[in-house]
Amino acid sequence: MDCGHVFALDRRLEKEIDGGLSGSSSLDAFTGIVGLKACVDIGGTKVAVSVADAQGIRGRVVEPTAKEGANDALGQQIVRLIGESCASVGLSAADVTAVGVSSCGPFVIRNRCIELTAPNICGGMAGKARGLPNDWASAVLEAPLRARFRQVRVANDGIGALEAERRWGALQVNGKAMDNCAYVTWSTGIGMGLCVDGHVLHGKNGNAGHAGHMFVSDNNDALCGCGNIGDVEGLIAGNAIPRRFASSGYADAAALFVATYAGDAKANAIVDDLCRVMGRTLYNLVVTLDLQRISMGGSVFWHHREFLLPKLRSHISGKLGSLTDSFELVPAGLGDTVGDYAALALVLS
Repeated sequence: MDCGHVFALDRRLEKEIDGGLSGSSSLDAFTGIVGLKACVDIGGTKVAVSVADAQGIRGRVVEPTAKEGANDALGQQIVRLIGESCASVGLSAADVTAVGVSSCGPFVIRNRCIELTAPNICGGMAGKARGLPNDWASAVLEAPLRARFRQVRVANDGIGALEAERRWGALQVNGKAMDNCAYVTWSTGIGMGLCVDGHVLHGKNGNAGHAGHMFVSDNNDALCGCGNIGDVEGLIAGNAIPRRFASSGYADAAALFVATYAGDAKANAIVDDLCRVMGRTLYNLVVTLDLQRISMGGSVFWHHREFLLPKLRSHISGKLGSLTDSFELVPAGLGDTVGDYAALALVLS
């Protein structure tokens, strides 16, 4: 199948997003929406699908991300969930005019269609040591959607969230989208969307912003799903915590933070070390790209943002003041709904 324009942005849409909406907020996100849009948020743990029209985002359905069967299982799951979302609000999938897919990456392009090589989905990347129930080298995503729907736009979830945060969230100044900013998610994986000089960065295959796979350590317990040992995601992502620390009594991220809040010194030291890695990663982004603001989301960060934010800021503040004194690290303005808005931002015209 020829998927046409693949990940390239419609330039009219890019101009609108780069310009921002003066005085906009999440409350007026639905004003002027024409037709029915499907909003798909793909993560390493779950897939969430909603529909959006002038009445808002509704009909949200959520399932664990498909990781078994043929490598088009995820694409077929999304087609089915779009139908279920529509049916839940009395609508038909035949009425969907556009599908926005905000997905974890990276991506590869085959037959001009996007496929995922996401480390937390495709078991063929790091091998059996990661324990994923498939041997996929990639997950077919865009082709099944294009076979059913007229307009499809797939983008990295960091880029989608960046566009949503610039349009409705925390990456605005006086209602105008910031020119030099980033969105970072600390969740099952580590994802980023980057904007420099008013231009959202995409890269040759739409993979710009995968700084979560930068090597920062030689820890032999930090195997990332991409096959790297000792990259940022392998060290601190939500799914890295049980792999690295279950033997110390912390079964998952939630258990680690419960122990930290209870005064467990060992748990607190682990969290401090996680924040050191993330804090230095954020600092590197700031000084490399000369950023004004980063907004953060994702389940690990969001559920513990009041505790984590000062720790992360401490690794940036006071270092190379000419680049960091005017910088701000803030929680995502769209909070835990940023994934839904990210998908919507991709298909608004």
